[in-house]
Amino acid sequence: MLIPEQKENLVVVLAGARNPLNIGAAARAMSNFGFRALRIVTEFPLPVTEAKSAVDAAEVMQQATVHTSFAEAIADCGLIYGTTAVGDRRLEHPVEPLPQAAAHVRNALAGLQRAAIVFGSEKTGMTNEQMSYCSSLLTIPMEVHGTSMNLGQSVAVCLWEVAREGASAGEVAEDESLADSAAVDRFEGVLREGLTATGYEAKFPANCGEEMTRRLVRRLRLNRKDAEIWTGIWRQVLWKLRQ
Repeated sequence: MLIPEQKENLVVVLAGARNPLNIGAAARAMSNFGFRALRIVTEFPLPVTEAKSAVDAAEVMQQATVHTSFAEAIADCGLIYGTTAVGDRRLEHPVEPLPQAAAHVRNALAGLQRAAIVFGSEKTGMTNEQMSYCSSLLTIPMEVHGTSMNLGQSVAVCLWEVAREGASAGEVAEDESLADSAAVDRFEGVLREGLTATGYEAKFPANCGEEMTRRLVRRLRLNRKDAEIWTGIWRQVLWKLRQ
């Protein structure tokens, strides 16, 4: 089983959840499996006091943080999995079945890296923009393709899969840990500046959309050291271009 220190580094992100009962059910599932870090992304006030389904999950609800920006909610996370029922959507990220994704999450937690599992809104799931921030996507294998679970059920199934086995990797060296989302954003920012400064964006605009660039960068899965180095390289390139 995962130890408490490892469980502390798993973040459950509810992006766009509106129903307080569903939020409460998700919090209860987290409490049942020993996870505590809940982050809610919403532009609207949430009546969390109505989350009556959060039985025995008062600690999770009290510690939950509310964010208006999705990027802010996952800024300190290295490995970020978005969830999807797939269906007829055209997805730009690789999609892994839950057992495979859960193994990767456990390995990240074993190295005391912060990982996130993101769940979209009850009606529409994750947006394309939210998915563009993810390292990969996961899906819960279902008998009927394209069907989806209730939000609370999805959280429970994913956390059960993560928690049911112990982490298999040893502690990861500092320079091998995945860069957190904020560091990747910094690299992406200077890269986009470089695409503009070199004229590439003007010549190949279809390759330089914000979401596309973000997906390309995040599929690299840069570690902390490499993200810093690449950011420094592109800053130097920009400086030279502007001379």
